[in-house]
Amino acid sequence: MLCFKRASWKPALAATVFAATLLTAAIAEAKTITVWCWDPNFNVAIMKEAGARYTKAHPDVTISVVDFSKSDVEQKLQAGLTSGVAESLPDIVLIEDYGAQKYLQSFPGAFMPLSGIVDYKGFAPYKVELMTLDGKVYGMPFDTGVTGLFYRKDYLEAAGYKPADMQHLTWDKYIEIGKAVEAKTGKKMIGFDFSDGALTRVMIQSAGKWYFTKDGKLDIENNPALRAALDVQQKIMQANIYKPATGWNDWVSKFTSGDVATIVTGVWITGTIKAQKDQAGKWGVTEIPTLNVPGAVAASNLGGSSWYVINSSKVKAEAADFLNTIYAKDVDFYQAILQDRGAVGSLLAARSGKAYDAPDAFFGGDKIWQSFSNWLSQVPSVNYGIFTNEVDAAVAVQLPKLAKGSVDDAIKAIAAQAKTQIQ
Repeated sequence: MLCFKRASWKPALAATVFAATLLTAAIAEAKTITVWCWDPNFNVAIMKEAGARYTKAHPDVTISVVDFSKSDVEQKLQAGLTSGVAESLPDIVLIEDYGAQKYLQSFPGAFMPLSGIVDYKGFAPYKVELMTLDGKVYGMPFDTGVTGLFYRKDYLEAAGYKPADMQHLTWDKYIEIGKAVEAKTGKKMIGFDFSDGALTRVMIQSAGKWYFTKDGKLDIENNPALRAALDVQQKIMQANIYKPATGWNDWVSKFTSGDVATIVTGVWITGTIKAQKDQAGKWGVTEIPTLNVPGAVAASNLGGSSWYVINSSKVKAEAADFLNTIYAKDVDFYQAILQDRGAVGSLLAARSGKAYDAPDAFFGGDKIWQSFSNWLSQVPSVNYGIFTNEVDAAVAVQLPKLAKGSVDDAIKAIAAQAKTQIQ
């Protein structure tokens, strides 16, 4: 009897030891992918959703999302890349699209090229262009800042304009409508923060132009789109159809309080608009007005970010696979983040999902997400260069002067300041 027990115990012990060995090996092979990003209610929450989807099929991988402020991400990334200390860097980092070329050109070899791994034909072309350097594509396109013209239907109708009248506008027609709205309702047409060049950026990209040429050279003095954009903003000031704003919070308050009739900005503002429950049914959205420049379209971009894999990462292969599996292929993921976070991704295949085709009750049953996704494919590709922020600051200095000064003088001043700052 005793011998029988010992005989049965040995195989059991062997099996236990074998199982423990397998567990130890599995733990040893487990990988952790660390991600840096900002905004807990948007980027952080979305990346956690992506991680949860991936780890269901890859239980040996853990996605660790670290929430910093945007400025902290940029400072820590800059410091880590400059020092060359790989251990201080994450495996994946979120970079704002306007800064992509600055990082790619300033730190050659720091980011893993994803060409050959990701099928970039499936994304909005303008997003792919901004992360391309010397024929290689480095990022994983994420959210878009595709723009729209949001407008208060009630104010416009009081001025005699129906939703159909708000489609296919020029900026001159927009200003004409703004005058009528103020005359009939006492409301200004738009909130205007003179310290922010956002409206300028929206306008010039809609014409396929930027502060730089396609090959990265400064393009200010002979830039017809920039001249037209400043001319429009001067007309808005001279018509006095704007309400001045100081900083982000004040600008937002102009439309949440009902002080202005329209907003021209990125799709990401939709959640802020919809947070005003008492304004449900009063808002509409259409394409932005077109600039009076040959080739200009009624689509543009403002903001947006993308994911990049650090080339020195010990798990860069796993990090690239994670991004490719979820952000480049999982159409259902994009439906979820649209419904939960109001995030419009740049994967074109996502447009066929149910969430994009759903009517939005807040906007009177309009299929606003389908509209934004259609405009997304029309956004012109431009070269943001490595000094967008510096030139943008030069533009902002001149904006308040347009009310009484000349566009020519503004352009000369912008060019002079830009040349000084980017030397």
